[in-house]
Amino acid sequence: MPRSDGYLLDNQQNEAGRRFDAFAHLFGPTTFRHLEGLGVGPGRRCCEVGADGTSVVSWLAEKVGQAGRVVATHIDTSRLTPAARPPVEVRVHDVGAEEPPGEGFDLVHARLVLVHVPDRERALRSVIESLRPGGRLLIEDADPALQPLIRPGEHGPEQRLANRLRQGFRKLLADRGADLSYGRKLPRLLRESGLHGVEADAYFPVTSPACTTPKPRRSVGSATGSPPPASPPTRRPTGTWPTWQPVPWTWPPHR
Repeated sequence: MPRSDGYLLDNQQNEAGRRFDAFAHLFGPTTFRHLEGLGVGPGRRCCEVGADGTSVVSWLAEKVGQAGRVVATHIDTSRLTPAARPPVEVRVHDVGAEEPPGEGFDLVHARLVLVHVPDRERALRSVIESLRPGGRLLIEDADPALQPLIRPGEHGPEQRLANRLRQGFRKLLADRGADLSYGRKLPRLLRESGLHGVEADAYFPVTSPACTTPKPRRSVGSATGSPPPASPPTRRPTGTWPTWQPVPWTWPPHR
């Protein structure tokens, strides 16, 4: 039976800050492109669910200004403290177990959140209920089952080890209640929830400097790879393959 007694990648881990920085680097441009398209502007009321750091929260705060409001939630808000000043309100909240963190929001955004929540049905209902009539919901979530391997071109012991580690990590996520094929289900779930104008696209980061493991001061045979990307990147790719290659599917529907 899947476990639901804790989030595998919690904020208290020493690596959490580096993980959030990598998320911001990998997914920030795509997130901000979609947010810009939704017309976030002065006076808007926004909710950032399961905020994975301060980058999106700070961006929203700058857009809405002092006349607006940004509510940033997470089960552990320790890494949101730097952003906790008007118009930002930081709130401890478990989207999969508690009532919505508010209502009447013009925009609700969640990135790589619902895939990890054991009670995803309740969590999705919670974010939808937070919207005002005509509000917009932007969900960016993962479907790592579409890419089962870290190293598709497995050609040696290091690549085989990396793929075994990935498989073990995916099992740990699933044991904690994550749905590794959740992304592909979202369009249907959003339509069934009564939302209109459901759209979707996908972003697949093949490699990035954000995924590079820091080298030790002394190492032998250490190297980073630059495999060809699936689509032209904005800058020349460098670094290693991501430890967990999420495929964020993005939906900006409205009520």
